Amino acid sequence: MRTGFLILFIATMTFPSHAQTKRLRDYGIRIGILPTGALNAVTDVPGVRVGQVTLMEGDSIRTGVTAILPHGGNIFQQKVPGAVFVANGFGKLAGSTQVQELGAIESPIILTNTLSVAAGIEGVVQYTLLQSGNENVRSVNALVGETNDGGLNDIRGRHVQPGHVIQAILQAQEGPVKEGVVGAGTGTRCFGFKGGIGTASRKLPASMGGFTVGVLVQTNFGGVLQIDGVQVGQALGQYPYREQLDTASDGSCMIVVATDAPIDARNLERLAKRAFLGLGKTGGYASNGSGDYVIAF
Repeated sequence: MRTGFLILFIATMTFPSHAQTKRLRDYGIRIGILPTGALNAVTDVPGVRVGQVTLMEGDSIRTGVTAILPHGGNIFQQKVPGAVFVANGFGKLAGSTQVQELGAIESPIILTNTLSVAAGIEGVVQYTLLQSGNENVRSVNALVGETNDGGLNDIRGRHVQPGHVIQAILQAQEGPVKEGVVGAGTGTRCFGFKGGIGTASRKLPASMGGFTVGVLVQTNFGGVLQIDGVQVGQALGQYPYREQLDTASDGSCMIVVATDAPIDARNLERLAKRAFLGLGKTGGYASNGSGDYVIAF
C-alpha cells in the first residue's frame, strides 16, 4: 500500500492541478487513529473562522495574508485563553510576549510574510479600534506571525498593506478552508517542494468529551519529506545536503492550534508543544534559520 502511495504521490507532483483539488484522504491515506471533524479543518472547532487574501501579480508577486479568528464577535472584548510555544525563535512573532504573560489572545491571528509583519500589526490595530465597543481602547496586542517567502516573492516590495489584512479579517468565515497556494502560503516552499497553507482536525470520542482539535499551518521549512512514514523526499531525491549541501534547508513554520476543550493557558501551552511533534513526523527538523512557532487557543 505504501509503495502504491509513493507512485500516486509522484503522479500528483507531475500534474499539480490534481494536487490542488484533492486532499491526502482522497487518495485513501488516513493518518492517525482519531476521526477527523466534518471538514478536517481548523474550522471544525465551533466558532473559528478563517479569511485569506492572495496577492499574485506578474511574475514576481506571490504573497498574501491568512487571518484566523477564534470567534466571530469582538475578540478584544471577548478574549480567549491562549498560549505560544517557541520551538526555534528565528522569526518574528509580534505580540507573543503578552500572550505568554497574560495567557489570553485579544486579536485575530494574522499570518503573512516576514517583511509584512508591520502591515499585519497596523491592519489589526485599525480593525480593532474601529469595532463597536472599542471606542476607549488605547492598547491592542496584535498577534502576527510570518514566514519568509522571498524565494518566490518580491518580499522587498512589501506588497501586503494594512488594507489587505483588514480584508482578510472581514472575509473570515466558518466552513471549508482553502489550502495550498493561498493567503500567507502563496509564496512559501517546503521540503524543496511548493509549500502553502494546510489544515486538519481530529475529534475525540464522546466517552472522552467529544472535543475537537483543529490545526492550520503556514509551511515554509526544510527537511526530508515523510508521508505516513514513507520517505517520499528521499525517494524523489529532494532533501538537504544533496549535491554538496547546496539545497536550501532553512525556512519557517507557523502552526495555529484551536480547540473547544475547556483548558486554560497553561495546558494550551502543553498542547502547543505537542503540535511541534507533528512537524517532526513530516520530516522537518527545525534548522538553525527556521522560525518555528505554535499558537494555541
